Amino acid sequence: MSSTESVSPHDVIVCACGTQDYTARDAIDAAIFRGELEEKWQTFLRHIAAEERADELELELDESAISAAAQEFRYRHDLITAEETEAWLANRGLTFDDFSDYFARKYCVGALDEGFCPEQIEYTAADPELRELFVVELILSGALGDMTTKFMRRLAARCAGKEPTPDAIAAEKPKFLHRISIEPAQLAHWLEELGRDPQWLNEMLASEAAYGTHCDTLLVPEARQRELMALRLHLTRFEIEVIELESHDAAQEALFCVQEDGMSMEEVATEERYPYRRANLLLEDLPVDAQLKYLSVSPGDLLEPMPHGDGFELCKIIKKVEPRLEDPIVKSRVDQRLLDQYFSLLTTKYTHPRLSVPVSVE
Repeated sequence: MSSTESVSPHDVIVCACGTQDYTARDAIDAAIFRGELEEKWQTFLRHIAAEERADELELELDESAISAAAQEFRYRHDLITAEETEAWLANRGLTFDDFSDYFARKYCVGALDEGFCPEQIEYTAADPELRELFVVELILSGALGDMTTKFMRRLAARCAGKEPTPDAIAAEKPKFLHRISIEPAQLAHWLEELGRDPQWLNEMLASEAAYGTHCDTLLVPEARQRELMALRLHLTRFEIEVIELESHDAAQEALFCVQEDGMSMEEVATEERYPYRRANLLLEDLPVDAQLKYLSVSPGDLLEPMPHGDGFELCKIIKKVEPRLEDPIVKSRVDQRLLDQYFSLLTTKYTHPRLSVPVSVE
């Protein structure tokens, strides 16, 4: 057995269910079916436009910044040596050129101060080369992994229960048409552009119906309340005021003005022309070391200045709010935790993640 040369990233096998292998294209098309691809496609087009604009301006790329970003990626994925990186890329149908070009595009987006407008191209109407480059971006950004996880959950849901009834499948069709904003009369053309047939659509509808049945059984008031109690501390919400400052000394001076002079945070920020904002955040979204600091203070207290980017932040706690299911964000986090726990077991039983290129017998 040997790896097929010059395999398209579209053909990379991302998972299996039973004896059936599924490719990156399958996971991407399933994301299109769910109406979840457009935002990622537009972000990609913006990256392409930034790269083209940088070429027009003959922008000098900061190779050290690009290299640092690539190095951080390698460490995050435990790719210590060049050989490990090459094997990781090859397993996904990618090359070192794909790898370096990806980080160069990301650099261009951050380096360009002026506005640039990406060309408006529909995914289904894009050239094959552009769509292939998009898959490269999905793989390296981690987005393809997220799409594959969602795809595997629906495959597992269909394996784990009774086959959805015709009525349940039919009920999914208008939801699908609404998500992708087409009329029934346009469906045949839409499928043709995507390169899929009615049988594929029926499979998608059935899998979505099965997934919905599992979710409806799982996301009930009693289960949500139990999970909320387990997550009560993690989902505590903090209302805060924040001043952004350029140095630790400036942050200490602002802290003194608030504590000793009785000035408000907004007054200090206005007087010294520092960026100021009010924000809401959940405890679990903070780094672990910051969580301990937030738990040790009461409403009205100020935290010691904390590093943030190239400067520091001074934060004042306005309010601590106990989590309630009436809060849409809290409810969403609780539901996500319930789904993650349940489908983690289900996908382990019925599916297998497999990120690799197809193989051929010589």
